[in-house]
Amino acid sequence: MKQTIHKVYNKVGIKSDRTKKITRHVLLSFIYKGGSMVSSFLIVPLTINYLDPENYGIWLTLSSFIAWFSFFDIGLGNGLRNKFTVAKAKGDLTLAKAYVSSAYYTIGSICLLLTLVFFGLNFFIDWTRVFNANPAAQKELGILMPIVFAFFCLQLVVKLITTIYTADQHHSMQGKINFFTSVGSLLVIWLMTHTGESSLLVFGTIFSAFPVLLLLGLNVFAFSKTYKQYKPSLSLWKKKYLKDIFGLGFLFFIVQISGIVLYSTDNMIISNLFSPAEVVPFNISYKYFSIATMLFNIIANPYWSSITEAYIKNDFEWIRKSMKNFNRMAFAFIFCVLIMMFLSNIFYHFWIGSKVYVTKSLTILMGIFIMSSIFVTPYTFFINGIGKVKIQALQSVFCSLINIPLSIYFASNLKMGAAGVIFATIICFIPSMILAPMQYYKVINNTAKGIWNK
Repeated sequence: MKQTIHKVYNKVGIKSDRTKKITRHVLLSFIYKGGSMVSSFLIVPLTINYLDPENYGIWLTLSSFIAWFSFFDIGLGNGLRNKFTVAKAKGDLTLAKAYVSSAYYTIGSICLLLTLVFFGLNFFIDWTRVFNANPAAQKELGILMPIVFAFFCLQLVVKLITTIYTADQHHSMQGKINFFTSVGSLLVIWLMTHTGESSLLVFGTIFSAFPVLLLLGLNVFAFSKTYKQYKPSLSLWKKKYLKDIFGLGFLFFIVQISGIVLYSTDNMIISNLFSPAEVVPFNISYKYFSIATMLFNIIANPYWSSITEAYIKNDFEWIRKSMKNFNRMAFAFIFCVLIMMFLSNIFYHFWIGSKVYVTKSLTILMGIFIMSSIFVTPYTFFINGIGKVKIQALQSVFCSLINIPLSIYFASNLKMGAAGVIFATIICFIPSMILAPMQYYKVINNTAKGIWNK
């Protein structure tokens, strides 16, 4: 089998060990992502039938709201990803373990404190007003919110193991976890539709707990076998190691929190301007086009850590060749999104029938947004990989500040509806489409100075 794979590599001109590793994990990820994608699409109509469109809209909005709190990892996940790769590339395994320990214990402490605070505040919040939901749902939401939030915080900690796998260039592990999560969730929702009455509380609890249990199992396995030498140790938690991660992680934190504001507020804006039910067609169109982004990200994800390693070893020839291929693949996927725009109505009808109506304007604008995202991905992954993210952080803050008022203006004042929200996001995305390619060419040609090299 290995000989066959090597023959294929030779025929297509793949010689670099780094590229071979990327290719192997991309192929594995396609298998896992394919199963995940099919499962996630099958979940949507089952969930709509189980919860009804309004409660499904509440769940989507609730999930987006909880996702805002992902910034409480303060960028340590991405900081760990780069620093772990650098430490391993230099052969300093003790330093790599120190980074892992510092990240785990810091995020764990933050999440424990955050959960306790949230549980206390929960008694004073009317969630039906937050989500513009039926007042009768307050009791159920009052119980569900702290449960979902607690599992979300726990997930912030246990998902660090996938960061370690990715930093070690085992890029398909995240896809494997997503596959088992999606297939397991599909089985659970199918059983729920056949054995129980509709309950947002039961649905939310199960779907929040399931991925945490899978990741917890992976942590136990990894730190007892594959990554036993990196098992977190409280004695290795040091301020200097945390500072190393956080120094880079803080800029990732700025980018991350800005991204949350830019992308995760959409559901909340639509829910409050219109109704939770209006969130559903918005997410249907996003989920449809996310086929392209999910497939493209399978190819893209391995490049981040591989670029980090290549940059540390001054292998600029590999970076240039890889970025050319990366960009070619990006344009191929952009063309695929154009085709998806023309086929959207056929797909919607096959997928969800007449249960939800998605406007043509929403479909077109969502497609443009996805194409913009794909175009800029190779450049942002290069920038993230080398850790020079200051420009990205500044432009992300600017975009996040103008996104909400622009969304409200287009959606409500200009009466564009949900399509206005994604139109605002497209406008906010324009600076990164200009600045990211400029920074790449400056860095790769060794002409980056000042802020371009930070």
